[in-house]
Amino acid sequence: MCPPPDDTVPAPKPGGAGYRFVKRAFDICFSIGVCAVLAIPVAAVCAAICIDSPGKPFFRQERVGKGGKRIYIWKLRSMVPDAHSNPERYMTPEQLETWRREQKLDDDPRITRVGRLLRRTSLDELPQFINVLAGDLSVIGPRPVTLEETYEFGSGRGEFLSCKPGITGWWQVTERNAATWENGDRQMLELFYVRHASLALDLRIFVRTFKTMFVERTGK
Repeated sequence: MCPPPDDTVPAPKPGGAGYRFVKRAFDICFSIGVCAVLAIPVAAVCAAICIDSPGKPFFRQERVGKGGKRIYIWKLRSMVPDAHSNPERYMTPEQLETWRREQKLDDDPRITRVGRLLRRTSLDELPQFINVLAGDLSVIGPRPVTLEETYEFGSGRGEFLSCKPGITGWWQVTERNAATWENGDRQMLELFYVRHASLALDLRIFVRTFKTMFVERTGK
């Protein structure tokens, strides 16, 4: 079933055409800035990835974008090269079942040494700013999901697909680890953003993203 609107939590009203224009302008300007500033550091990270684990430093994942469009998002590789083609080679049956259900796993054995640092600092997400410039993603929005995961939203699937996915979002900066498809909290958090998307909410998420990255990096 589709999670009902959460009227107990105050949030800004959804934005209109002006909001969408400003959001896209911010996406373009911010992404160009990130790509320009971090081009050399990313090149150095790519070299470290290849030294740590043979294989290409980039990989792409198929996801579903706004309106159900098929998109491919780019990431810096944080796992062994055959992590997705042969997950059973590295996981226990219990881990494999959890991963297939949630598409994430605590202490994933497929993550490389460099990959652990990339994930702890969220640096593996940097190539997705190319997706933002291409118009497939926004800086802020619901997490891009697989086709199978869109059906977790039940009758709210169309509502979820009405919003462009983002690099960071409300789910990532709130109850990311505790909110799963199985307990329904993931759906609630993603639809909360879709229903209340605005500049004010985006600003809250933007600030919280950096706070979350700092906490994960320092452990404080």
